Amino acid sequence: MTKEEFRNRVLNWAEKIGVSPKEIHIRKMKRKWGSCSSTGRVSFNEELLEKDEKFIDYIIVHELLHLKYKNHGKLFKLMWEIYLNDS
Repeated sequence: MTKEEFRNRVLNWAEKIGVSPKEIHIRKMKRKWGSCSSTGRVSFNEELLEKDEKFIDYIIVHELLHLKYKNHGKLFKLMWEIYLNDS
């Protein structure tokens, strides 16, 4: 997957979830697949571009949901399951 295809995938998920990331970064990351800042920036490990789409969606949805839910509480987990089971 190209970086542009990945960014489009993030934007498509963002629309479904109802969030608007301020920035989308794809970069080298040593320990994480993705991260979300309090300012609305989502970052993704560039190694994701080589993974299968199901895993990519798992990470994208996880990070985008943090724009709405800051922790991994019950509501976060419920919404994560709902979005991934609908895809």
